[in-house]
Amino acid sequence: MGLNSALSIATSGLNVVQNAMAVASNNVSNAGTSGYIKESANVQSSVAGNTGNGVRTAATTLATNQQVQKALYAQNADVAAYTATSNSLSNITALQGSTSATSGSSGTLSDELGNLQSALTSLTSTPDSASAQSTVVSAASTFAQSVNTLASAYQTQRQTAQNAVVSSVSDINTDLTTIGTLSTKIMNLKSTGQDTAALENQRYTALSSLSSELSVSWSESANGDMTIATADGITLPTRDTSSSSGATVSSTWPLTTSSAQISVSTTYPGTSSSNTIPAITLNGRDVTTHLTGGTLGANITLRDTTLPIMQAQLDSLSSTVATRFQAQGMSLFTTSGTNGVVPGTSQTDLVPAGSVGFSQDISVSSTYSSDPSQLLDSTTSGTQTIQNVLSYTFGTTSDASGTAQTAAPSSNLGMTGTLSTGYTGNQKIISLATSLTANQAATASDASSGLALSQTTQSSLTSNLSGTSTVSIDTEMANIVTLQNAYAANAKVVSTVQTMFSALLSAIGT
Repeated sequence: MGLNSALSIATSGLNVVQNAMAVASNNVSNAGTSGYIKESANVQSSVAGNTGNGVRTAATTLATNQQVQKALYAQNADVAAYTATSNSLSNITALQGSTSATSGSSGTLSDELGNLQSALTSLTSTPDSASAQSTVVSAASTFAQSVNTLASAYQTQRQTAQNAVVSSVSDINTDLTTIGTLSTKIMNLKSTGQDTAALENQRYTALSSLSSELSVSWSESANGDMTIATADGITLPTRDTSSSSGATVSSTWPLTTSSAQISVSTTYPGTSSSNTIPAITLNGRDVTTHLTGGTLGANITLRDTTLPIMQAQLDSLSSTVATRFQAQGMSLFTTSGTNGVVPGTSQTDLVPAGSVGFSQDISVSSTYSSDPSQLLDSTTSGTQTIQNVLSYTFGTTSDASGTAQTAAPSSNLGMTGTLSTGYTGNQKIISLATSLTANQAATASDASSGLALSQTTQSSLTSNLSGTSTVSIDTEMANIVTLQNAYAANAKVVSTVQTMFSALLSAIGT
């Protein structure tokens, strides 16, 4: 081997080692970057005329198992969805009292109705007691205020979900734009045979972020482009098709929606233009129902399904309590104000015509709150109405003949008339309250359990990838030490060849 060949081989070794050290250093610096995939420096032998001519740097690759990676990104969406749902519903269950507390002081709606029943029973023993009369009104007010608080919490959480939807759409647009921009650069580099690993890693980081906002599927083409689609196959564009260069992105591209003020009457889809929550559109097409999973999908479900069902359950309970009291001659619960009324029979109209939103407005009638003695009859024994309330309002029959109580509304509820409570309306009012609390607690518990399970699965998938895709700082540092030794060895060869050249030139000169 000639000195020139030896120098060329050693120099190529130095170049390869420098590249490998740069890749290892980049891995270490990104060890804590979410979604980052370990890069692997590759080397190829250089051969000229069947003779080894050193080494050369090959394209840097990402060390990943794409199938496991796709499963992990899908799991990211589940974790994010359960997290959003669990956080929202925990605010609801915190207001519903504790079923494990002592009866009468648990703060549950059923307990508060039970306290009202007990106060009425005590009043029958001492009807002339102003204190006993006030206790009844106080117990009724406590129940009404708890209903008001819960109803307000539903709409507060719906507003929070709506605000999160708008924020998620903005974040998704950013991620899609980033993916599209990087894909364009990757395709350009691939077409000229250049290294694209760093750009691919940035793209996977954006994809990881996107996977927490929305359930998506993705694929890569041979030219380096990436296609993104929703879980049910709707393609999400990563470039603005209105721009010939693919670089200009308008502020409303690609997904579009807008903010909205949420109330009990606002829904998606709405019953009229005045109460419709803005859809999420793609090129003018409503794609709201196609956007599932992740933070976005969870908040859409909370806003349009979960929380409206809870509202419908509470409206059904509160209107049933009011109408059953009224049926026995005691309009104890009405809408707020001096002209308070009990909701009508329609379930899809706003109060006072129907039950929708009644739980927001329910209060103790001013007739009784201003003069608790009005609880007593002006004739007969003075407590007959109270006796009827105790016998029938809190029971399963509505009169002495044994006529069954009219069932609480359990279907065709809400502004859209499409919601159901999920349990039978043929129950006593205290049992209805128990069913409501149990149903909503179960919904929250399912979200909490789902979160724990999805996090476990996410951790398992992350561990599965850790051997190939996750950066191990210890391993990378060990690689750097090995590369430093290799660099020193190649440098020694270069130095030796230079010494030999000097000796040769000196010999020739003499």
